[in-house]
Amino acid sequence: MIAAIALAGSIAGCAGIGSASDEDGKPKVVAAFYPLVFVAEQVGGPEVTVTNLTTPGVEPHDLELTPRQVAAIAEADLVVYLKGFQPAVDEAVEQNASRTLEVSSVVPLTGTPGSGTGRDPHFWLDPTKLAQLVDPVSEQLAAVDPAYADAFAVRAKALDARLTELDAEYRSGLASCARTEIVTAHAAFGYLAERYQLEQIPIAGVSPDQEPAPHRIRQIQELVQQRGITTIFFERLLSADLADTIARDTGASTALLDPIEGITDTATNDYFTVMRANLAALRKALSCT
Repeated sequence: MIAAIALAGSIAGCAGIGSASDEDGKPKVVAAFYPLVFVAEQVGGPEVTVTNLTTPGVEPHDLELTPRQVAAIAEADLVVYLKGFQPAVDEAVEQNASRTLEVSSVVPLTGTPGSGTGRDPHFWLDPTKLAQLVDPVSEQLAAVDPAYADAFAVRAKALDARLTELDAEYRSGLASCARTEIVTAHAAFGYLAERYQLEQIPIAGVSPDQEPAPHRIRQIQELVQQRGITTIFFERLLSADLADTIARDTGASTALLDPIEGITDTATNDYFTVMRANLAALRKALSCT
C-alpha cells in the first residue's frame, strides 16, 4: 500500500541557516533530489529559494545527510520528498520537518515488472506522472506564501503545458519502431516503458545496489541475441561495466539512457533537455522512423 504523509503542518518561520533567503524573506523549500527540485524551482520561480539535498552528480539512493542538511529540513517552509526512496531523508523529515509534501500521496506509484517486489519510485520518467506533482507543489507554495499564489499557479500551468508537449513528442517519436525492448542498467524506466509501450529488460533491480545474479546476465545475453537487440543502455551515475560486458559478448553497442536522478551539470541541462536526449537515444536504438 502506498504510504502517504499528510500535507498539513504549521507554516515554518523564515529564519534560515545562513542562506540568502535569511535576508530577503523568501520561503525556503527543501527538495530531496533533482526531479523534485526541478518542479519546485519551475513553479516557485524567483519568489522561493530551493535547496537540493542531493548534490548534483551524486547517486540519490546513497544519500547520507549532514547535520547542516538536517537543520535545513527543520527550518524549511516546505519539504518535498518521496518516502522510501532515501531512508535518511525519511528519518530526518519524520523527526524535524514542519510542512511536507510526500510525493506518493499525490502521484500513485506502482511496481515494476521484472524488477522484483516493491514500488518503482522513478515516476518522473513519464512526463504525465511528473505533471501530477505540479499542482500540489503550487498549492503548497501558495499556502506558505499566499501573496504569490497567482504567480505559482501561472507557472504551474506553463509547466503542465511543457510536460504535455514532451509527452506528445515521445508518443510520436516512439510510435513506429523496429523494436520495443530496452535493456537498461537498472529498473528505472518502468513508467516510461509502460507509457510508450516499450518492454524494459533491466540488468539490476529498482535499486542500482542490487547486483544481478550470473544467471540474470546470461538470460539477458540470450534475449539480446534472440530478439536482435542492438543497444545496451548504461547510466551516467553508475558503472558501465555490466553494460559493456553484455554488449561485448553479444555484439551490441552501448548508449546512455539517463534516469535523471542527479543531473551533473544543471547550468546546461535540465529535465527537458535530458528527456529529449533520452528520446533521441531510444529512437536510434529502436530504429524508429
